[in-house]
Amino acid sequence: MNETQSILHHLENDFIRPVRDPLWKHIYLTPALERTLHLTPFVRLGRLRQLGLAVQVYPGATHTRANHSLGVFHLAKRIIQTLVRSPAYPGHLTLEGVQAFLCAALFHDLGHFPYAHTLEDGLNMPRHEQLSAQAVLAEPLGPLLRREVGTDPAFVAAIIDHRLTYTTESEQLVFFRRLLSGVLDPDKLDYLNRDAYFCGVPYGIQDADFIVSQIVPHREFGIGLSPKGILSVEHLLFSKYLMYKSVYWHKGVRSPSAMIKKALHLALKDGVLKSSDLVNEDDVSFAVKMSGMPHRALQKIPLAEQPGRYITLWEQAWDENALFAQRLATFDEKDATEDEIRREIERQTGEALDPEDITIDVPHSVSFDVDLPILKEGRATPFPEAGTVFDKSVVHGFTTHLKRLRLIGPERLKGRIRNAQSFFV
Repeated sequence: MNETQSILHHLENDFIRPVRDPLWKHIYLTPALERTLHLTPFVRLGRLRQLGLAVQVYPGATHTRANHSLGVFHLAKRIIQTLVRSPAYPGHLTLEGVQAFLCAALFHDLGHFPYAHTLEDGLNMPRHEQLSAQAVLAEPLGPLLRREVGTDPAFVAAIIDHRLTYTTESEQLVFFRRLLSGVLDPDKLDYLNRDAYFCGVPYGIQDADFIVSQIVPHREFGIGLSPKGILSVEHLLFSKYLMYKSVYWHKGVRSPSAMIKKALHLALKDGVLKSSDLVNEDDVSFAVKMSGMPHRALQKIPLAEQPGRYITLWEQAWDENALFAQRLATFDEKDATEDEIRREIERQTGEALDPEDITIDVPHSVSFDVDLPILKEGRATPFPEAGTVFDKSVVHGFTTHLKRLRLIGPERLKGRIRNAQSFFV
């Protein structure tokens, strides 16, 4: 049995333990991988909501990082099967590499903590990929992967965290990294479908079966798409835009998230909190820990987790080249600007406000660029040149339209602020 046959035999015969999933129905694991679901690092993901405070807007959004991780694993396995069965498959993968990749797909989110994506942006928190890799290498998961799954935890960790090296398998490492984190990666295919399903919105639903069937292996680029797959990428990009607009960056989600970020920033700045206090927490333990901390801003976090307590008081389109944007370039400058606005609001309303009560929500970058080639008759054509509507001007329009600058504060200030636009000149 050659290496390709060994990979296919493994994928088709060793995954015999079913896990029921509302989105993909049965997800099959090996007995060894099934045991990893009962270890503390993965169990914690079951207490960590995938979409955080989106549950305030979409009550069905109670799905967890554990659900999502299983879905990513499921799609990763299907993609590998498609690639290895393809007539264009160059035969460059090993069984151990495939096992490492599937483990990376299952464990890529182990380092997540509450509001991780919000807090990683600007708070100097460790990246969740770094923490995931550390969890893979450590007890109890690392030894089990080596002993029972038969793969090197260091290989798995290097696929997840691109800052790590694994020189003995450098070609496979690059391939698997691109496969796990790219335009049509299993992570994106799962979270768009899963988030839409649990939020009850239609925008993120993808035809996963068709998309996977159009993925083609390529020795130089890793993977590409057949020409019939262009429509799938266009659908995915538009779905991503709609999900950001209606779910991820909904003002009912961004507003309380921004307040929590401000509270944590102030506590970190005052030395009451360390970044290590936030990792390895789940939603419940995080709320309990924050409410018990001797810091006023942290004790208000449970308020932000109640719908409608912190809202968008004013908003406008974000222009990163505007003069006002320079006043938000660093946390110190942003703090000073927010304090200035808070004092003016106090003067207008007669309300006594704490520093954490007023914050400015600055949007982070979001990409709709595609570096996936379209492969036809052995030739590779860059996606923007392959007859797609998603040229540079469309991509720029998407990102520009999504980004909003928001003034966030307590609900009791609604309608009481005069000439808020003057704050942002």
